[in-house]
Amino acid sequence: MSEHRRKPPQPQEGGRAAARRGQSGSSSGRRAAPRGATGSPSDSYGSDSYGSGGEERAYGGRAEARRAAQRNPGGRRRAAEPGRGGRRAAPGGPAGPGRGRGHTVDPDKKRLIDYPRAGKYGWRRWMPSWKLVSGLCVGFIGSLVVVAGVGYAMVGVPNEENAAALSQNNVYYWADGSQMVAAGSGQNRQNVTIDRIPKAMQWAVISAENKSFYQDSGVDPMGIARALANMARGGDTQGGSTITQQFVKNTYLSQEQTVTRKFKEMFISIKVGTKLSKPEILQGYLNTSYYGRGAYGIQAAAQAYYGKEAKDLKPGECAFLAALLKGPTYYDPAGNDGIDPTATAEANRKRSEARWGWILEQMHNDKRITDKQYQDAIKKYPLPQERKASKGMSGQIGYLADTAKKYVLNHSDITEKQFDQGGYQIKTTFQKDKVEALSKAVRKVEKEKLDPEKRELDKHVQFGAASVKPKDGAIVALYGGAGYDNGHFNNNADTAGVPVGSTWKPFVLAAAMEHGTYRSDGPLSPLSKYNGNDHLKVRNNDGSYVLKKDNTPFFQENESDRPWGYISLRKAMEQSVNTPFVQLGMDVGMRNVRDVAEKAGILDASFATLNPSFALGTSTPSAIRMADAYATFAAAGKQASPYSVTSVKYNGQEVPGFEKPRITQAMPENVANNVTNVLENVIENGTGKNALALGRTAAGKTGTTDENKSAWFVGYTQQLSTSVAMFREDPKSAKLLSMNGTAGEESIHGGDTPTQVWTEYMKAALKGETDLGFPQAEKIGTIQDEVGAPTPKPTPSPTPSETVTETPSATPSESSSPSPSPSDTCGFFGCESDGGTENGGVNNGGTDGGVTSTPTPTETNVDGGNGRGNGNGGLFGGPGG
Repeated sequence: MSEHRRKPPQPQEGGRAAARRGQSGSSSGRRAAPRGATGSPSDSYGSDSYGSGGEERAYGGRAEARRAAQRNPGGRRRAAEPGRGGRRAAPGGPAGPGRGRGHTVDPDKKRLIDYPRAGKYGWRRWMPSWKLVSGLCVGFIGSLVVVAGVGYAMVGVPNEENAAALSQNNVYYWADGSQMVAAGSGQNRQNVTIDRIPKAMQWAVISAENKSFYQDSGVDPMGIARALANMARGGDTQGGSTITQQFVKNTYLSQEQTVTRKFKEMFISIKVGTKLSKPEILQGYLNTSYYGRGAYGIQAAAQAYYGKEAKDLKPGECAFLAALLKGPTYYDPAGNDGIDPTATAEANRKRSEARWGWILEQMHNDKRITDKQYQDAIKKYPLPQERKASKGMSGQIGYLADTAKKYVLNHSDITEKQFDQGGYQIKTTFQKDKVEALSKAVRKVEKEKLDPEKRELDKHVQFGAASVKPKDGAIVALYGGAGYDNGHFNNNADTAGVPVGSTWKPFVLAAAMEHGTYRSDGPLSPLSKYNGNDHLKVRNNDGSYVLKKDNTPFFQENESDRPWGYISLRKAMEQSVNTPFVQLGMDVGMRNVRDVAEKAGILDASFATLNPSFALGTSTPSAIRMADAYATFAAAGKQASPYSVTSVKYNGQEVPGFEKPRITQAMPENVANNVTNVLENVIENGTGKNALALGRTAAGKTGTTDENKSAWFVGYTQQLSTSVAMFREDPKSAKLLSMNGTAGEESIHGGDTPTQVWTEYMKAALKGETDLGFPQAEKIGTIQDEVGAPTPKPTPSPTPSETVTETPSATPSESSSPSPSPSDTCGFFGCESDGGTENGGVNNGGTDGGVTSTPTPTETNVDGGNGRGNGNGGLFGGPGG
């Protein structure tokens, strides 16, 4: 039975008097055991008996004492046994039994903190008293007051503004150490007084960020608590700060996110709130905040986004600029996807419009603008003007600095805001003479080929180019466009959305030589033969035909209807014939093609969907990435990611993170050398013949895309790998336009204008350099022709009536005709005649082996039967900078 339900023992004979007698008879002066400790009256003699030392001794010795202790609620715990680890007796209870003599706790002894509580039992023993609770609260609050008082006394308002608030220029250097340009926001800041800042701008930031600005003390304790909690979890400390706190951070403190900085911000904010008026604080905040585009302060922002004075801003424009304060990287509708892939122009426009509308709504709800002002402002989103070139950023300098900036931001903890505050010294990989040579080559060809004033189709033609060092990755030159000073702010060397066409075919061949096909036991020789005829059906690995979405067969087209018949892959590369490489890609597996390209240096974000057209260059890597990937072939398979910055210093101190990229073996050496050997033949005998004017050993590939929307040439020597892209773009929609008719030509081929630019540049860039040639390629793989190819020994030609029927036969066709007619389509086991009546879709292809974009085949069974993976367009501006 539990103790709280046990019937209490009856009092012994003699009651209190007996207890008094026992107490008075104790010679030692010790207190007698509590009444009932030894059990019922029958458990002891009628009179008290004492042992030596004056202690009362119960009849029965220790066993009886144990039983008594068990019956006593206050004596559950055993007394501590010296040296034996025994338990200590509960306060007020008798010593429990043990192997040694126990010790009792004096219940009358006072403790500083009475916890656990003496004289209490059960749950009451562990319930703190109101005195204890109130004492602890008073002590805690008192400690906070003392800490706050000491902090407030010790932290003073700095006498001068933080150097970061005084924004400086960043200085860029050429590879040889000479200065390229000093650029940044050092000359893009101008303070204005509060009376020259529209009321709408003032209320926009108050309604959006700190509604209680005119009532609060300058700090938000809850916001600080949230920030510290986030910091403890490793998150961002932003959010919850008042306008006063943000002004203090912008003006007096660094941007580091630490507990110390947060407390300094709090104390300085309190002091600033007592020294400056609210209008003065608001004025300071608007003059020191960062709005993007290198603009610090409302005056610079008004000029950068709307080309006007701050005092002339309209309510809608004020709401737009207030939205930027949440983060210009993600709220500038011009986009910043080179810094963050999620900050595209489309995504930023969507975010900006949403926050702009919300801020106007808050201003209206707070009665800071009238109903009419709100209705007028909300009608139309105030789209800002395009970016402007800052001083010194003319010509190619703007693109060089932009590329270097992206690289710095992607390889360090420096934020865009910190970078634009200036003070950085950036040494780049760019070589001035090569940059000038590339720009000169583009201008020369443009002048010779294009006349926008006379030919409408010559308008909006653009070039993008990049040059990279093999075995190193350093970007030595690039061409980004007409220049910031001419209103062209997109860096064409680092652009997305321009398909590379047949310059993709070397990756298909490399994958075949490294992985083989589903039919081979190992690498495939480039002398293997595939059907090069026009208008062919494409087969899956199981022999079935690739179907379009409407379940009709997909046909691949060439540039012309020339009946090539079965030709070697080497010959197909030389003449840029499409059909062999589409079928080869299916046989190898598009996933293997993708992996080889990625290892060579192509970014994951730039890959297109893995369907048959993937083999023909529907992907959209930048000119920088294509030059770097071909540099992998030039370097016998060694790959180094492209880089544009070798060192960064801030206030004279080196910033870590800018070592050279690590070199890896991306593909077997002999695979790369064989690709080079095949691409040498493209220049010597194929579509790249115009590059022979270089006068030295080189390898390269031409590429032209569907509907002639872009044309490429990518080529290399052992010293340099250079890519040149040419395309037309609608300036309003940014969509690619056909170049058919451009330069007075029926169509633009990669082997024409782009190759001419490449050759002009490489002549100047390699002047005085030794012609190193290329390493000797060793024979690779086995010759395994495509299914249906004629046997090596010719057989008598069959009559037309012997043509295989629509249903594939069980054995390969023995037709000896090396060149089936254009109307023949080769099936799984041979060539079959469709008579030109098949209702299959036709892919028009492109000149020079174009890409296939319409109609699109189904995306199943394109990976050797696995159906894996897809991708989308991407750009260079991330890790490779």
